[in-house]
Amino acid sequence: MKSAYLFPGQGAQKAGMGKDLFYSSPAAKAVFEEVDDALERSLSKLIFGEDDAEITKTVNAQPAIMAVSLACFGAFEENLSDRDAQEPIYVAGHSLGEYTALVVSGVLGISHAAKLVQERGRLMQQACEANPGTMAAILGLELSNVEKITKATGTYISNINTPQQIVISGDKTSVSNALKLASTDGAKKSIQLHVAGAFHSNLMESAKPGLLEMMETLTFRNPTTPIISNCTGKSLHSAEEVKQELVDQITSCVQWNLSMKNMIASGVSHFLEIGPGSSLSSMVKRIDRSVRTTNISNMDDIQTYRKYL
Repeated sequence: MKSAYLFPGQGAQKAGMGKDLFYSSPAAKAVFEEVDDALERSLSKLIFGEDDAEITKTVNAQPAIMAVSLACFGAFEENLSDRDAQEPIYVAGHSLGEYTALVVSGVLGISHAAKLVQERGRLMQQACEANPGTMAAILGLELSNVEKITKATGTYISNINTPQQIVISGDKTSVSNALKLASTDGAKKSIQLHVAGAFHSNLMESAKPGLLEMMETLTFRNPTTPIISNCTGKSLHSAEEVKQELVDQITSCVQWNLSMKNMIASGVSHFLEIGPGSSLSSMVKRIDRSVRTTNISNMDDIQTYRKYL
């Protein structure tokens, strides 16, 4: 059985996530401590606390989700050292999750990835404040219909998650107008997302130079496992390809549906979602119900998974 590892993006955060991993797994604890040291602040204390408002801030949410995802992965590897048959043929992450995939595939170390993600979060927050916007999910419309709506309203397609779940972004007035058109065109449902701004759109353009500047201070290595690009749905095999991907990803649509279909076409029949939440597994099932999905969010999930190896 060919497998792939998936890592969640922003929106998966919640106060208290990963706390059981910290106290149950030496490998997970080491991840949290390395991230805290790299960022020169106690991010883990914030993650394990009860302040949902604070953990939701982009500058906190992005490194927090990556830290918990890497802690999950560390605990997973620590408890499944005999899992040779489960080595993935691809890794992929949804938006922010792509940075977690970089660490797992050996492109960046944990410390450098944490610093890069924190800077990404800061730059994106600045872009949100300079160009206020929002996002919304449209359910039940074909891509061609949504494309017409975005052209008519000046909005952007930011995520194609499944054939029937497409996320748009733009300034608040334009997104509101787009949702009205979607309803008229027969959308089953439209969901306003509680996000800081219009991610994966041209409104984030101002974040690119700073991200590139930060990246130039780090050493990128070639992936040991191919990473599936958010922007193209194709595999990345070199450090230079990865660096270009990270810059492009800031304003490009996340082609999640295409990414999953390409991996399935390449023989992947088992997707392991590693990190907080289960939204990626739900998307995979909506794309192809024949494939197997497994969630690894905590120690209970790891122990349960061990029983079925």
